[in-house]
Amino acid sequence: MRITSDDEKRIMIKILKALKVPEEHAKIVADVTLDADLKGFSSHGIGRFPQYVKGIKHGNIKTKGKIEIEKETSSTALINGNHLLGHFVTYKGTEIAIKKAKRTGVGLVGIHDSNHFGIAGYYSDMAIKEDMIGIVMANTEPAVAPLGGKEPILGTNPIAISIPSNKYYVSVDMATSASARGKLLEAARKGENIPEGIALDSDGNPTTDPKKALEGSILPFGGHKGYALSLMVEILAGPLVKAAIGREVKGTVNPYEKCTKGDLILAINPSNFVNIKEFKEQVDKFVEEVKSTGKVLIPGDIEKMNMKKNLEEGIYIDKELLEEFKKIEKELNLDLNLEG
Repeated sequence: MRITSDDEKRIMIKILKALKVPEEHAKIVADVTLDADLKGFSSHGIGRFPQYVKGIKHGNIKTKGKIEIEKETSSTALINGNHLLGHFVTYKGTEIAIKKAKRTGVGLVGIHDSNHFGIAGYYSDMAIKEDMIGIVMANTEPAVAPLGGKEPILGTNPIAISIPSNKYYVSVDMATSASARGKLLEAARKGENIPEGIALDSDGNPTTDPKKALEGSILPFGGHKGYALSLMVEILAGPLVKAAIGREVKGTVNPYEKCTKGDLILAINPSNFVNIKEFKEQVDKFVEEVKSTGKVLIPGDIEKMNMKKNLEEGIYIDKELLEEFKKIEKELNLDLNLEG
Protein backbone atom coordinates (compact mmCIF):
# COMPACT_ATOMS: atom_id res chain seq x y z
CA MET A 1 0.00 0.00 0.00
CA ARG A 2 0.99 3.65 -0.34
CA ILE A 3 0.28 6.47 2.07
CA THR A 4 0.47 10.22 1.63
CA SER A 5 3.16 12.33 3.26
CA ASP A 6 0.55 13.85 5.56
CA ASP A 7 -0.67 10.39 6.59
CA GLU A 8 2.86 9.22 7.35
CA LYS A 9 3.49 12.16 9.66
CA ARG A 10 0.04 11.80 11.25
CA ILE A 11 0.62 8.12 12.04
CA MET A 12 4.06 8.68 13.57
CA ILE A 13 3.04 11.70 15.64
CA LYS A 14 -0.04 9.90 16.95
CA ILE A 15 2.02 6.89 18.03
CA LEU A 16 4.74 9.00 19.64
CA LYS A 17 2.25 11.15 21.55
CA ALA A 18 0.58 7.95 22.82
CA LEU A 19 4.03 6.98 24.13
CA LYS A 20 4.20 10.31 26.04
CA VAL A 21 6.70 11.91 23.65
CA PRO A 22 6.43 15.73 23.71
CA GLU A 23 4.77 17.15 20.60
CA GLU A 24 7.84 19.15 19.53
CA HIS A 25 10.00 16.01 19.66
CA ALA A 26 7.36 13.96 17.83
CA LYS A 27 7.04 16.49 15.02
CA ILE A 28 10.81 16.56 14.47
CA VAL A 29 11.00 12.74 14.37
CA ALA A 30 8.14 12.65 11.86
CA ASP A 31 9.71 15.36 9.69
CA VAL A 32 13.14 13.69 9.58
CA THR A 33 11.62 10.26 8.91
CA LEU A 34 9.42 11.57 6.12
CA ASP A 35 12.41 13.36 4.57
CA ALA A 36 14.20 10.00 4.38
CA ASP A 37 11.23 8.32 2.68
CA LEU A 38 10.71 11.15 0.20
CA LYS A 39 14.38 11.17 -0.80
CA GLY A 40 14.35 7.40 -1.32
CA PHE A 41 16.22 6.40 1.84
CA SER A 42 13.44 3.98 2.80
CA SER A 43 15.89 2.05 4.98
CA HIS A 44 15.97 5.06 7.33
CA GLY A 45 12.36 6.12 6.90
CA ILE A 46 9.14 4.78 8.33
CA GLY A 47 10.55 1.25 8.08
CA ARG A 48 12.93 2.16 10.92
CA PHE A 49 10.16 3.66 13.06
CA PRO A 50 9.18 0.44 14.95
CA GLN A 51 12.77 0.40 16.29
CA TYR A 52 12.13 3.72 18.03
CA VAL A 53 8.86 2.45 19.51
CA LYS A 54 10.67 -0.58 20.97
CA GLY A 55 13.44 1.64 22.33
CA ILE A 56 10.92 3.89 24.08
CA LYS A 57 8.99 0.95 25.53
CA HIS A 58 12.21 -0.64 26.78
CA GLY A 59 13.34 2.62 28.39
CA ASN A 60 16.49 3.09 26.32
CA ILE A 61 14.96 6.09 24.54
CA LYS A 62 13.76 8.67 27.03
CA THR A 63 10.63 10.73 26.43
CA LYS A 64 11.29 13.26 29.19
CA GLY A 65 14.28 15.45 29.85
CA LYS A 66 16.42 18.08 28.13
CA ILE A 67 19.67 18.12 26.22
CA GLU A 68 22.60 19.41 28.25
CA ILE A 69 25.50 21.52 26.98
CA GLU A 70 28.47 20.14 28.92
CA LYS A 71 31.24 22.26 27.39
CA GLU A 72 31.01 25.35 25.21
CA THR A 73 33.07 28.01 23.46
CA SER A 74 32.08 30.69 20.97
CA SER A 75 32.34 28.19 18.11
CA THR A 76 32.01 24.75 19.74
CA ALA A 77 29.68 22.81 22.01
CA LEU A 78 29.60 19.34 23.50
CA ILE A 79 26.06 18.05 24.05
CA ASN A 80 24.76 15.28 26.28
CA GLY A 81 21.54 14.09 24.62
CA ASN A 82 20.41 12.32 27.82
CA HIS A 83 19.12 9.45 25.64
CA LEU A 84 16.24 11.42 24.16
CA LEU A 85 15.10 10.67 20.62
CA GLY A 86 18.13 11.14 18.36
CA HIS A 87 16.25 13.20 15.78
CA PHE A 88 15.34 15.83 18.38
CA VAL A 89 18.84 15.90 19.90
CA THR A 90 20.61 16.24 16.53
CA TYR A 91 18.10 18.85 15.32
CA LYS A 92 18.84 20.99 18.38
CA GLY A 93 22.57 20.38 18.02
CA THR A 94 22.45 21.51 14.40
CA GLU A 95 20.56 24.65 15.39
CA ILE A 96 23.35 25.43 17.86
CA ALA A 97 26.05 24.82 15.23
CA ILE A 98 24.31 27.14 12.76
CA LYS A 99 23.84 29.85 15.40
CA LYS A 100 27.54 29.72 16.27
CA ALA A 101 28.55 29.78 12.60
CA LYS A 102 26.51 32.95 12.09
CA ARG A 103 28.55 34.62 14.84
CA THR A 104 32.03 33.17 14.36
CA GLY A 105 32.07 31.64 10.87
CA VAL A 106 32.20 28.05 12.09
CA GLY A 107 30.01 26.05 14.45
CA LEU A 108 31.19 22.62 15.60
CA VAL A 109 28.95 20.51 17.82
CA GLY A 110 29.63 17.07 19.25
CA ILE A 111 26.86 14.86 20.68
CA HIS A 112 26.93 11.80 22.91
CA ASP A 113 24.25 9.77 24.73
CA SER A 114 21.73 10.30 21.93
CA ASN A 115 20.00 7.76 19.67
CA HIS A 116 19.57 6.81 16.01
CA PHE A 117 18.78 10.07 14.19
CA GLY A 118 17.46 8.97 10.79
CA ILE A 119 19.33 10.35 7.79
CA ALA A 120 22.36 12.59 8.26
CA GLY A 121 21.43 14.65 5.21
CA TYR A 122 18.39 16.15 6.92
CA TYR A 123 20.68 18.02 9.31
CA SER A 124 23.27 19.08 6.73
CA ASP A 125 20.32 20.42 4.71
CA MET A 126 19.36 22.59 7.69
CA ALA A 127 22.60 24.49 7.08
CA ILE A 128 21.99 25.21 3.39
CA LYS A 129 18.64 26.75 4.28
CA GLU A 130 20.72 29.36 6.12
CA ASP A 131 23.21 29.78 3.24
CA MET A 132 25.78 27.65 5.05
CA ILE A 133 27.71 24.48 4.35
CA GLY A 134 26.62 21.57 6.55
CA ILE A 135 28.69 18.49 7.37
CA VAL A 136 27.31 15.73 9.60
CA MET A 137 28.79 12.40 10.59
CA ALA A 138 28.09 9.65 13.11
CA ASN A 139 29.41 6.29 14.19
CA THR A 140 27.20 3.23 14.62
CA GLU A 141 27.39 -0.13 16.29
CA PRO A 142 29.83 -2.51 14.55
CA ALA A 143 28.79 -3.75 11.12
CA VAL A 144 31.91 -3.43 8.95
CA ALA A 145 35.01 -5.60 9.11
CA PRO A 146 38.36 -3.81 8.70
CA LEU A 147 39.97 -4.45 5.32
CA GLY A 148 41.49 -7.93 5.49
CA GLY A 149 39.44 -8.94 8.53
CA LYS A 150 36.07 -10.64 8.95
CA GLU A 151 34.92 -9.45 12.39
CA PRO A 152 32.79 -6.28 12.46
CA ILE A 153 34.60 -3.51 14.32
CA LEU A 154 33.61 -0.33 12.46
CA GLY A 155 30.15 1.12 12.07
CA THR A 156 28.50 2.02 8.76
CA ASN A 157 29.53 5.53 9.83
CA PRO A 158 27.53 7.89 7.61
CA ILE A 159 28.69 11.27 6.42
CA ALA A 160 26.57 13.98 4.79
CA ILE A 161 27.67 17.23 3.14
CA SER A 162 25.29 19.90 1.82
CA ILE A 163 26.44 23.02 -0.06
CA PRO A 164 24.30 26.10 -0.78
CA SER A 165 23.48 26.92 -4.40
CA ASN A 166 21.05 29.18 -6.23
CA LYS A 167 19.85 26.64 -8.79
CA TYR A 168 20.75 23.15 -7.58
CA TYR A 169 20.40 20.84 -4.61
CA VAL A 170 24.01 19.88 -3.89
CA SER A 171 24.08 17.24 -1.18
CA VAL A 172 25.59 13.83 -0.51
CA ASP A 173 24.41 11.51 2.26
CA MET A 174 26.17 8.17 2.34
CA ALA A 175 27.38 5.36 4.52
CA THR A 176 31.10 4.64 4.43
CA SER A 177 30.16 0.96 4.02
CA ALA A 178 29.16 -0.64 0.71
CA SER A 179 25.56 -0.51 1.93
CA ALA A 180 23.74 1.13 4.80
CA ARG A 181 22.81 -1.48 7.42
CA GLY A 182 19.22 -0.25 7.20
CA LYS A 183 19.08 -1.53 3.61
CA LEU A 184 20.04 -4.99 4.84
CA LEU A 185 17.41 -4.82 7.57
CA GLU A 186 14.84 -3.76 4.98
CA ALA A 187 15.84 -6.59 2.60
CA ALA A 188 15.66 -9.13 5.43
CA ARG A 189 12.17 -7.90 6.37
CA LYS A 190 11.00 -8.18 2.77
CA GLY A 191 12.69 -11.55 2.16
CA GLU A 192 14.85 -10.11 -0.64
CA ASN A 193 18.49 -10.75 -1.56
CA ILE A 194 21.14 -8.04 -1.52
CA PRO A 195 23.53 -7.38 -4.44
CA GLU A 196 26.85 -9.22 -4.68
CA GLY A 197 29.98 -7.53 -3.40
CA ILE A 198 28.32 -5.88 -0.41
CA ALA A 199 28.67 -8.25 2.53
CA LEU A 200 30.31 -11.31 4.08
CA ASP A 201 28.75 -14.02 6.24
CA SER A 202 30.09 -14.88 9.71
CA ASP A 203 32.75 -17.14 8.14
CA GLY A 204 34.05 -14.33 5.94
CA ASN A 205 32.50 -15.64 2.73
CA PRO A 206 30.63 -13.40 0.25
CA THR A 207 26.85 -13.56 0.66
CA THR A 208 23.70 -12.13 -0.91
CA ASP A 209 21.54 -13.24 2.04
CA PRO A 210 20.82 -10.14 4.18
CA LYS A 211 20.28 -12.23 7.32
CA LYS A 212 23.67 -13.88 6.94
CA ALA A 213 25.18 -10.48 6.19
CA LEU A 214 23.73 -9.04 9.40
CA GLU A 215 25.30 -11.94 11.30
CA GLY A 216 28.57 -11.35 9.44
CA SER A 217 29.86 -8.00 8.19
CA ILE A 218 29.31 -5.37 5.54
CA LEU A 219 32.22 -4.46 3.30
CA PRO A 220 33.62 -0.90 3.25
CA PHE A 221 32.84 0.94 0.01
CA GLY A 222 35.74 1.44 -2.38
CA GLY A 223 38.07 -1.00 -0.65
CA HIS A 224 40.89 0.64 1.29
CA LYS A 225 39.54 4.16 0.71
CA GLY A 226 36.15 3.46 2.28
CA TYR A 227 37.81 1.59 5.12
CA ALA A 228 40.13 4.53 5.83
CA LEU A 229 37.29 7.05 5.75
CA SER A 230 35.13 4.88 8.01
CA LEU A 231 37.95 4.56 10.53
CA MET A 232 38.41 8.33 10.64
CA VAL A 233 34.66 8.97 11.10
CA GLU A 234 34.67 6.38 13.91
CA ILE A 235 37.21 8.48 15.80
CA LEU A 236 35.71 11.90 15.00
CA ALA A 237 32.22 10.79 16.08
CA GLY A 238 33.50 8.68 18.96
CA PRO A 239 36.15 9.72 21.51
CA LEU A 240 36.25 13.30 20.19
CA VAL A 241 32.65 13.83 21.33
CA LYS A 242 32.81 11.68 24.50
CA ALA A 243 31.04 8.77 22.79
CA ALA A 244 31.96 5.09 22.42
CA ILE A 245 34.14 3.63 19.69
CA GLY A 246 34.49 0.24 17.99
CA ARG A 247 32.96 -2.72 19.83
CA GLU A 248 31.66 -0.43 22.57
CA VAL A 249 29.20 1.33 20.22
CA LYS A 250 25.72 -0.06 20.81
CA GLY A 251 22.04 0.72 20.35
CA THR A 252 21.86 2.18 16.85
CA VAL A 253 20.08 -0.95 15.57
CA ASN A 254 19.32 -2.96 18.69
CA PRO A 255 16.63 -1.03 20.62
CA TYR A 256 17.17 -3.23 23.68
CA GLU A 257 20.61 -1.74 24.33
CA LYS A 258 21.34 1.79 25.49
CA CYS A 259 22.75 3.83 22.61
CA THR A 260 26.41 4.84 23.01
CA LYS A 261 27.23 6.28 19.56
CA GLY A 262 28.25 9.87 18.81
CA ASP A 263 27.57 12.60 16.26
CA LEU A 264 29.66 15.47 14.92
CA ILE A 265 28.02 18.47 13.26
CA LEU A 266 29.85 21.22 11.41
CA ALA A 267 28.31 24.39 10.03
CA ILE A 268 30.51 26.65 7.89
CA ASN A 269 29.50 30.20 7.02
CA PRO A 270 30.88 30.92 3.50
CA SER A 271 30.33 34.65 3.97
CA ASN A 272 33.23 34.65 6.46
CA PHE A 273 35.48 33.66 3.55
CA VAL A 274 33.89 35.05 0.39
CA ASN A 275 30.82 36.90 -0.79
CA ILE A 276 27.96 34.41 -0.41
CA LYS A 277 26.28 35.54 -3.62
CA GLU A 278 29.47 34.97 -5.59
CA PHE A 279 30.07 31.65 -3.86
CA LYS A 280 26.66 30.31 -4.84
CA GLU A 281 27.09 31.60 -8.39
CA GLN A 282 30.41 29.75 -8.63
CA VAL A 283 28.80 26.56 -7.32
CA ASP A 284 26.07 26.90 -9.97
CA LYS A 285 28.64 27.52 -12.70
CA PHE A 286 30.68 24.50 -11.65
CA VAL A 287 27.62 22.22 -11.54
CA GLU A 288 26.65 23.38 -15.04
CA GLU A 289 30.20 22.69 -16.24
CA VAL A 290 30.00 19.17 -14.78
CA LYS A 291 26.59 18.54 -16.34
CA SER A 292 27.76 19.81 -19.73
CA THR A 293 30.02 16.77 -20.12
CA GLY A 294 27.15 14.36 -20.77
CA LYS A 295 24.15 12.78 -19.06
CA VAL A 296 25.60 13.59 -15.66
CA LEU A 297 23.94 13.61 -12.26
CA ILE A 298 25.38 15.43 -9.28
CA PRO A 299 24.95 14.39 -5.64
CA GLY A 300 21.40 15.41 -4.77
CA ASP A 301 19.80 14.93 -8.21
CA ILE A 302 18.45 11.45 -7.47
CA GLU A 303 17.01 12.62 -4.15
CA LYS A 304 15.22 15.50 -5.93
CA MET A 305 13.74 13.10 -8.47
CA ASN A 306 12.67 10.71 -5.71
CA MET A 307 11.03 13.53 -3.78
CA LYS A 308 8.93 14.55 -6.77
CA LYS A 309 7.90 10.95 -7.44
CA ASN A 310 7.12 10.05 -3.83
CA LEU A 311 5.18 13.25 -3.19
CA GLU A 312 3.00 12.41 -6.19
CA GLU A 313 2.67 8.65 -5.67
CA GLY A 314 2.91 8.38 -1.89
CA ILE A 315 5.18 6.39 0.41
CA TYR A 316 5.26 2.63 -0.11
CA ILE A 317 4.53 0.45 2.92
CA ASP A 318 5.32 -3.24 2.44
CA LYS A 319 3.12 -5.98 3.91
CA GLU A 320 5.53 -6.90 6.70
CA LEU A 321 5.88 -3.28 7.85
CA LEU A 322 2.12 -2.78 7.72
CA GLU A 323 1.68 -5.73 10.07
CA GLU A 324 4.20 -4.19 12.48
CA PHE A 325 2.18 -0.97 12.54
CA LYS A 326 -1.06 -2.86 13.09
CA LYS A 327 0.58 -4.56 16.07
CA ILE A 328 1.67 -1.17 17.47
CA GLU A 329 -1.83 0.17 16.84
CA LYS A 330 -3.37 -2.67 18.84
CA GLU A 331 -0.85 -2.47 21.70
CA LEU A 332 -1.41 1.27 22.13
CA ASN A 333 -5.18 1.04 21.59
CA LEU A 334 -5.06 3.55 18.73
CA ASP A 335 -7.05 4.02 15.54
CA LEU A 336 -4.43 4.78 12.88
CA ASN A 337 -6.83 4.23 9.98
CA LEU A 338 -4.48 1.67 8.41
CA GLU A 339 -5.64 -0.18 5.33
CA GLY A 340 -4.58 -3.41 3.67
